Amino acid sequence: MNVKRVLVPLLGDDVAPRFDLAPEALIATVDSEGRVAFEKSIVLPQASAETLCRLIMSEKIDMVICCAIEEEYYQYLAWKKIHVVDSVIGPFDRVLDKLSTGSISSGEVLLDD
Repeated sequence: MNVKRVLVPLLGDDVAPRFDLAPEALIATVDSEGRVAFEKSIVLPQASAETLCRLIMSEKIDMVICCAIEEEYYQYLAWKKIHVVDSVIGPFDRVLDKLSTGSISSGEVLLDD
């Protein structure tokens, strides 16, 4: 079974507008059939890109879904073989819905019409 661990930086219930300013992160485990098997929310001690990167590495994350991310951190995560889907806007539950269908991609605007 191919299980994917995904991290989404949050601000409230939405994808944080900036990776480095997220006070919270959602971690979800998605199985090969697209089911979200496990979710947890982590409140960060301080909002920083370095803190998020450490969390990503310690939690063995495979994919990060975020909005804006500095090139330096994007390149670092790519170097670590972490798939970054950036420029995503919307509530985390809509992000998880798109993720479960396997159709999440950079530039997604998941706001209600």
